[in-house]
Amino acid sequence: MTEQKTSLQGLNILDKIVLNKKTEVALAKDDTSIKELEASDLFGRQTYSFKEFLLDPARTGIIAEFKRRSPSKGIINDKAGVEAVTTAYSAAGASALSVLTDNDFFMGTKTDLYKARRANTIPILRKDFMIDEYQVIEAKSLGADIILLIAAILTPAEIEQLASLAKSLGLNVLLEVHNLEELQRSINPNLDAIGVNNRNLADFSVSVETSYKLAEHIPAEFLKISESAISDPQTIKGLKQAGFNGFLIGENFMKQGDPGLAMREFVAQLK
Repeated sequence: MTEQKTSLQGLNILDKIVLNKKTEVALAKDDTSIKELEASDLFGRQTYSFKEFLLDPARTGIIAEFKRRSPSKGIINDKAGVEAVTTAYSAAGASALSVLTDNDFFMGTKTDLYKARRANTIPILRKDFMIDEYQVIEAKSLGADIILLIAAILTPAEIEQLASLAKSLGLNVLLEVHNLEELQRSINPNLDAIGVNNRNLADFSVSVETSYKLAEHIPAEFLKISESAISDPQTIKGLKQAGFNGFLIGENFMKQGDPGLAMREFVAQLK
């Protein structure tokens, strides 16, 4: 135990999450087999097209996130219910939903994703730290339409492997990058969208300038998503002019007592 504590001291939060995730996935495999996942009532469903909903002019381009806590901010909102919040997001014009399923660091659960799927008819992103093919199959069994692959924790070969499996299951793939190096080494044909995370992983500071810097480097065949640091409708208007199609917003809505109302008021200012 002392050795493990010592080894963790030198790790940043992302390293700690990935280390924990490896243990979590191993336990999940022991608990539920792939055959059992494939027998899920949701596994065979036709997934929604991320592109179709994101580019629908009747919607906002916003990917609205259900997020109870974060490692940097602590508790954001542990009172709101996933079904009430996500259906309110959808009614407010969300193009897609993002549901955290990491429990130890974000207080998310796989049941949250399942409940959100049952309650909504728009695409849902499983927001988690995907490191194993098992999680991709699991995402499909829980009702996800989109998986997130984070370039900072995966090799190009791992990204290709996980994205290829996702596409074979009918899932959409969102690749998250933080800088140009991650973007250039991670692009492959099985991706649907590139998400630029405006959060600095070293110090958790956020700057939307990251999206502007990377916009011109994202190939035209991919949807462009800006993530984090979006709290003003004017920011979305500027990002749209820079070529972005989607805008992942979580904390800005979730920190309010009524996240759905917060989104409605935000969207009203976009028009």
